[in-house]
This record gives sequence, C-alpha cells and structure tokens, in this order.
Amino acid sequence: MGSTDRAKSNRWASPPSGQDPSGSEAPGPPSVDRDTREEISVLIVDDEDTIRESCASVLEQEGFQIKTAHRGEEALQLLERRSFDIVLLDLYMKGVGGMKLLTACLETSPDTIVIIMTGNPSVESSLSALRAGAWDYLPKPFSSTQLHVLMGRASHAVMVAKESRQRQTSLQMEHGHGKDSEVAFIGEATGFKAALELARKVAQTDASVFLTGESGSGKEMFAQYIHTHSRRKARPMVALNCAALPETLLESEMFGHVKGAFTGAVKDKPGLLEAAHRGTLFLDELGEMSLTIQAKLLRVLQDGVVRRVGSSSTDAVVDVRFIAATNQDPLEAVESGRLRRDLYYRLRVVPIDVPPLRARMADIPVLANHFFLQYWKRHRDTGEKPPHFSDEAIRELQKRNWPGNVRELQNVMEHLVVLTEEGQEIQPEDLPHTEGGSSKGAGGLAGLTDGFLDTEYHVARDRLIAEFEQAYLERLVQESGGNMSEAARQAGVDRTTLYRLMQKHDLEKRDLMEGA
Repeated sequence: MGSTDRAKSNRWASPPSGQDPSGSEAPGPPSVDRDTREEISVLIVDDEDTIRESCASVLEQEGFQIKTAHRGEEALQLLERRSFDIVLLDLYMKGVGGMKLLTACLETSPDTIVIIMTGNPSVESSLSALRAGAWDYLPKPFSSTQLHVLMGRASHAVMVAKESRQRQTSLQMEHGHGKDSEVAFIGEATGFKAALELARKVAQTDASVFLTGESGSGKEMFAQYIHTHSRRKARPMVALNCAALPETLLESEMFGHVKGAFTGAVKDKPGLLEAAHRGTLFLDELGEMSLTIQAKLLRVLQDGVVRRVGSSSTDAVVDVRFIAATNQDPLEAVESGRLRRDLYYRLRVVPIDVPPLRARMADIPVLANHFFLQYWKRHRDTGEKPPHFSDEAIRELQKRNWPGNVRELQNVMEHLVVLTEEGQEIQPEDLPHTEGGSSKGAGGLAGLTDGFLDTEYHVARDRLIAEFEQAYLERLVQESGGNMSEAARQAGVDRTTLYRLMQKHDLEKRDLMEGA
C-alpha cells in the first residue's frame, strides 16, 4: 500500500465520542435496541491505531461487545478460539492481509458478517472481496454516522438470521425434520427414488429448484433435504408460505421495509431475503404470489439487489439459493397468467415432482412404523413397550387413498399413539377414519357419487367412468411392474384393448412407472 493511500486511510472524519461533524449526536443503529446490541460480538482488525481505536470507542458506546486486533496474525488466533457476529476488517495490512483473513473467518464461521474497510476502494478489490463472501465494504475515510448506519444494517441481519435459525429449528422439531426423519426418505417406489436421487444431485449446486406435488406429499421435507446437503447448510433455510399472507404483508415480509413506509412501520425492518443471505429461501405455494411481487422477486433473481418497501435506493445485495414449490400445475398457472413465465423458468432450473403417497403403497409399512415410534417417543413414557401393527392393519393402511398424503399418515400415527395401550397389537378397527377412506369399497354409494350429484347424469357418469379407468390403469401397470402382458392378464383383457384404453386417456407406460 503506497504512502498516499496509507495517509488517506489514517483520516477519521468524526471524533471518537460518537458525534458527527456538526456536533449532534450520531444516530445508533436503526431499530436495533441496546439490549440486542449487547448480544452482538464485533471484532475490529486494523493495523492503524487511529481507525481501530476510534471504531472501538464509538461501537462500545453503542453497547456492542468489542474485541480488537492490530495484526492479521493476532486476528487469526482470535478466530481460531471463537466466532464473532460481525468482523470489521482492513483490506490492506502487513503480514496476513484482509483477503486471507476474510477466507479464514468464513471457513471457521460461515454465519459471520464481514465488512471490509479499505482506503483504496477500487472496483476490482471491492468486487473480489464481495465475491469471496464479504457482506459489504466501508471506504476510508468514513464518519461515525456512516459506521453507525452500516452497523445498524449488519446488526439487523445478525438478529434476523438468528431468529430465522430459531424458527427453522422449531419447524424441524415440529415437523420431524431432524436426524430421526432421515428414514422418512426410505422408499422403493420408482418415482420417489428418482425424485430423491435428483434432489441429492442438485443439492451440491446453487441451481434453483422447483418442487411440484400434492399438499402433504413432502415438498418442504425435500427442500430441507436439499438445503442440509448443500454447501449452504451452515446458513439458515428461510421458509415463506406465499399463501399464508395478504399481498402487502407478504411483500414486507419478503423484502423488508423502511421506517414510515406504511402505517405501523415504526422502524426499519430487513426482510427474509436478507435473512437468507448465503443460505436458502424456500417459497412455498409460489402460485399464490401476486404478479406485482413476482416482478419484484424477478429482479432479485436477476441481479441480487433488494429494495425494501418504501425505499428509493438499494438496501442490500444478497446471495440466495431459491427453492420454490406449488401444489398446482405450474404450466397451467403460466398459461392462465397467474404465474409469470420468465419467473417460472428462472426458478425451474431443476424441476422435481414429489409423488403422492398413494403411488408409494409399498412404502406404507416403514413410514407408518417410523412415524408411530417417533410420536411414541414424544408423547409416551419411553419405558413403555410400544404397540405394533398387525398384518391386517398394515394392509388396511395400504388400501387407503391418503388424499392428505404423508402429512395425513403422520396425523393418523399420532392419533394412534395417544389412544393405544402399551404392547397392544393394532388392528384395522383401531385405525381412525380418514377423509380418503379405503380405496376399495369404502363409503358405498355416498362415497362413489360424492362431488357428482350437482352434475347432469350423463356428464357425471362419463366423468366417473373416465376417472375409474385412469386410476385402474395407473394401479394396474404399477402393480405389474410395467409388464404389459401381465397387466392385460390381470385385467382379463387383451393387450390391444389395454393399449387402446391407455391411448384414450393419454397415458404412457413410462409416465405410469415414474409415478409409482
């Protein structure tokens, strides 16, 4: 670093008392109270005493926990012993430089926010630092006000990331996404194994993933699997249900807002996009997002720039991996204008279709036993001998349609845990009634005609026959393992009739086997 740069970087434009040049009190980090700041640890690394001591003095007055290092080697020793929430790091130092420290810091603690300080803020050096994982940079000389504003934003990000990790841990405990849930991914159905293998392959990349499947089929579990097996696993996976919030709240929740943006916006608030920086954002029920918000999200996908609600400038640049999901037909949503085509294809780099539970009947025994034992440990005395399923009960579970999919099976297992006795053998009559009932003869005429009585007879009859034929063919081909001769024999028809029926319903053997 030349003498001119060194002299320039020695300038501290504000007194260390926390005042700006006009003499008025510099504002603290917006919307982060002192109690929060007292929980945030900050490491300041700079070989120039004036800069290091001035930053430490100002930030200590604001309540931050401060550690300082005047050499890169000293900072490395500190980072080996503990992690910090925020690191203020000079880019140019003798010995161990800023870029090496940046890499070492993020390798040992990926959650740490690193802010680069530099007296030579060239485009090349700044971009190199940002690409290496720096959160932002602060060109020297800077005032205490500039430091406060940037630390305020960084503190927000620290706070929201911690809250997101806590929420994610709660979700994992609630929905069984911890270590015990890995067995839920055991399955022999062709379509399920294909989806899991695709998830395994894409997890190691940063490619956007688009999950489709019925409600309750496990799309969020697939998203969690992809995140926890990715190189972003040390950062949070932030989940957002786009159908759960009205448009205005969804926009504020996703992008954040500035103070005064709307009634009730009493302070600046970062959004979930900022909380997911260097992590994953899971957008569930994407088709429920308004076109206005879709357009704003598309910009983030294109250039990583986040503008909070009510802001007239860029508030953050984020690095986020996107996983989207929907229980609708995304192409139909695109054609009807409910989903932007450009957004859909941006997110659909790798599409994964999660099969429904009725296409995984062979997996019912292992899933049922897994969920039952999981809830038994949660609700009952672990010293009690758990009940077990009779063969007849398992066969009854395999007969059901499971319209609620895996989530419905979980609910049934939890119900049984609460009501069954220690060591009991669970029989079919012990199983609670479910919405889908049995797929063979359940419900009589009422179940057969449910949903058709408001339709003209001939139309209802043709529709019911078509649904029966399609469901019969799907199950027939899956049960025969794709052997069309065997399928025709089981159905009591010749192969020509079987192929004609499949052509009538626009079905192909390959598609039916993929859905198994």
